[in-house]
Amino acid sequence: MPNKDANCRAIMVQGTGSDAGKSLIVAGLCRAFVKRGLRVRPFKPQNMSNNAAVTEDGGEIGRAQALQARACVVAPHTDMNPVLLKPEGENGAQLVVGGRMRGHATAQDFRTFKETLLPEVIAAFERLKSQCDLVIVEGAGSPSEVNLRVGDIANMGFAQAADVPVILAGDIEKGGVIAQVVGTHAVLMPSEQARIKGFVINKFRGDISLFEPALSDIEARTGWSALGVVPWFVDAGKLPKEDSASMGRWAETGRGDGMGRIRVAVPRLPRIANFDDLDPLMAEDDVDVMMIEPGQAIPGDVDVVVLPGSKSVISDLRAAKAEDWDVDIAAHVHRGGLVVGLCGGYQMLGQRIADPDGIEGEAGEELGLGLLDVETVLTGDKTLEHVEGREAATGINISGYEMHIGLTEGPARLAPWFHLGDGREEGARSSSQQVMGTYLHGVFASDAFRHDFLSRLREGRSGGAAYEHGVEQALDDLAAHLESCLDLDALLNLAQ
Repeated sequence: MPNKDANCRAIMVQGTGSDAGKSLIVAGLCRAFVKRGLRVRPFKPQNMSNNAAVTEDGGEIGRAQALQARACVVAPHTDMNPVLLKPEGENGAQLVVGGRMRGHATAQDFRTFKETLLPEVIAAFERLKSQCDLVIVEGAGSPSEVNLRVGDIANMGFAQAADVPVILAGDIEKGGVIAQVVGTHAVLMPSEQARIKGFVINKFRGDISLFEPALSDIEARTGWSALGVVPWFVDAGKLPKEDSASMGRWAETGRGDGMGRIRVAVPRLPRIANFDDLDPLMAEDDVDVMMIEPGQAIPGDVDVVVLPGSKSVISDLRAAKAEDWDVDIAAHVHRGGLVVGLCGGYQMLGQRIADPDGIEGEAGEELGLGLLDVETVLTGDKTLEHVEGREAATGINISGYEMHIGLTEGPARLAPWFHLGDGREEGARSSSQQVMGTYLHGVFASDAFRHDFLSRLREGRSGGAAYEHGVEQALDDLAAHLESCLDLDALLNLAQ
């Protein structure tokens, strides 16, 4: 039932920089306060990420807010992330407002009109407040980016307009955390300094007692209260990744544990999107997921190459060719290897991709990798929906979601990868069964399907992870982790 007493509290977590751990802190706080019996909702005024999720109301939001909604034990909703920017090039992005694509904007364009979005952001925030006891807000980047202060809706601009108190998260892993926090204080305006009620130090490794004098020093220099030090959370890798900033830690999670492991190669496309599709594979102990960086060749001894989603598919296809990954993939198929294309990767596997209207950049077309007999035209409305179905060859049940623009047709579609519950046939397979593609995201999160897929790659290596259970356990553990190192009673008292 909606909260009728208008006593909903709110607090905002901002960071000293990108990848300070704001998203995980918010997710952990959401689950911790839910366990205390509160009705909690996550909120991020403005996000920039190509990792997105489909919501219950048929829109899209940042993947981190979907995870935070899960931590709150509620369905994700577009109000949780009213403005989403999905980068398409060096200076431009697709603009998603209220879960729906509103157009494209250069960085300069967005800078000039973003303040006009503030009323919509505040309205979404107020709707969430009417449903719960506590809203935990996540900032973006850092409030110290004073060059972006004018018209800001992501950090202090929102906090001031909505009258929300702020706690600041510093990232000790990057080094210089004292300067991060004190420097943030130095560049903020007095009214913004006063809005920050305390700070936490995140990602600590080692003996916390050695850092205690630094906490007192930061308090003396800023006037802000130290709310605690958060030790490194080992199981962070079990949770879906938010954006490319988190990919730098790829090698720390999802690695195999010995000889005979299944090797999965993933070319890191410049505009890679929804790469959390790979998280369930990384959760398997006997699977080694390797991100192939620009300048590296795809190893010849991998079992499967996965072409991931892309926010700018023609541009990324050209980039893949420039890296000679097309040659590596063709050689992999010639050796009998398996290739999987997910969404944009599926489109790349075909004969041709055309973007006549310049939906993802400049209008044009590009020859595909020629491994599936299909062609794609980027046209029409964006498809956003959750789906259920089964694999055509095995009948094993799957679930996932569609998030794409484009129509893919051709003879290979006569051999679909999946049959969907609404009667549609989805994806395509080559006659050799070595190449397959689908528009569905999230299919590898279906345990039975993933385990069977792996067993076909290597006999005796069927996988055993219960992925969704692992995510739930990691959220519970994260909540307990924050309860043990932060004063959550004090933090709740700071919320207003």
